[in-house]
Amino acid sequence: MIRHTFRQVARALSHGQRCLSDTSGGGVIQSEPSCSADLIKQASLYVHWPYCLRRCSYCNFNKYITRENKDDIMTQCLQRETETLLRLSDVTCISSVFFGGGTPSLAHPSIIAAVLDTVSKQVHIPQTAEITLEVNPTPEGMSKLEDFCHAGVNRFSIGVQSLQNEDLKILGRDHNWQQALQTIKQAISLCPGRVSVDVMFGRPKQTVESWENELSELLKVCDHHVSLYQLTLERGTQLFKQVQQGELSLPADDVTSEMYQCARRMLQQNGFLQYEVSNFARHQNAVSHHNLSYWRGRQYIGVGPGAHGRFVLQGEGGVTREARTQTLEPDVWMCEVQQRGHGTRRRIQLGHLELLEEVLVMGMRMTEGIHHKHWELFSPDLGLMEIFGTSTEVQEFLQSGKLILDERGLRCTFDGLALLDSMLPALLVELEGQISPRLKRDHHAGGETKRRLPSQDDT
Repeated sequence: MIRHTFRQVARALSHGQRCLSDTSGGGVIQSEPSCSADLIKQASLYVHWPYCLRRCSYCNFNKYITRENKDDIMTQCLQRETETLLRLSDVTCISSVFFGGGTPSLAHPSIIAAVLDTVSKQVHIPQTAEITLEVNPTPEGMSKLEDFCHAGVNRFSIGVQSLQNEDLKILGRDHNWQQALQTIKQAISLCPGRVSVDVMFGRPKQTVESWENELSELLKVCDHHVSLYQLTLERGTQLFKQVQQGELSLPADDVTSEMYQCARRMLQQNGFLQYEVSNFARHQNAVSHHNLSYWRGRQYIGVGPGAHGRFVLQGEGGVTREARTQTLEPDVWMCEVQQRGHGTRRRIQLGHLELLEEVLVMGMRMTEGIHHKHWELFSPDLGLMEIFGTSTEVQEFLQSGKLILDERGLRCTFDGLALLDSMLPALLVELEGQISPRLKRDHHAGGETKRRLPSQDDT
């Protein structure tokens, strides 16, 4: 069973799109860019708002509770770090922006507008670019939806999580089910066809029957996109302690597996196509283009406390992609941004193997899998067939109906997608076994290897 807590963001391609059906059970397939130059010249932007009114019992994200209004300095620092990282990346187009958190719907709409204005002054943002904001379905969040639209937001991701008030209390959420439904309706009226709903399963005391009933109610009002998340216990959270102490218990793995399969069936019956492990859309335009950028191994720039990024520093003459992490604590991050223009805490230059591992792991999450042409953008000398075609374990996955490897590429079947976590280790071992010998030969011939770059930790 896939355990999915991934909520990072990034994406967008301004190329033609097409929709196909395939034997993997998916239905949303998008065309790839025509040249690898797009891998460097385009990027997505993730902006992290670190503040919340309260901490949810299950959450271990980088968020902080503050009673002091720091909107002015936070706005200035978000703008300055955006300017700096855009300059370092030297991208010419930001194809999508995602405001996540934390609770970015707590931010004043003028902050969102200021960041978008900063981006548009430095690079091109297509008029069709997806601009997403995560929203807590509270009265305050709902009251600002229209202002967020005026600021430039054209897509909302609403953290409903549950329609059971008792469960919402256990999860530490600060809304009830009525407010969640009202927020969804209001968001749809403002951005029809571009509203996503997050809902969580595997919650304490939850049964398959109660999950079916809850999902049925949600599908009556939700728009064109649904994200399913299985609740996972994270060390250091209140929920983890409650379960460890026996105060609460989570459903067994076979029950959560049945919940996942039940949700897939129900969503399909209601016209939703699964295009990724946890994501479902009614049509091509409803998919999360931002998240597709992650799953397709595209560049993304992370701005704000604790944000992550993956991009080539062309502005510094770089040719290799770096993994960058911004300083976690907001006050420290703001001081660093004021001093040197950005709050990057750690930089790691990704070697060829590390980059291919990310492309493989993320690409296999999609129902379309990884196309041969897409893989060639990152590995022109060693194709999918060469890497996986002769593998004994991969052949077993193919014969058991879990994987498909054909003229189109590598992908999971409908049943295999739910078992992806169990197959990935074998796929990664096979990848390393094929790539590492070549890297060693290149190294002996004078090639470069991955290296950790100087960061704020060293000063």
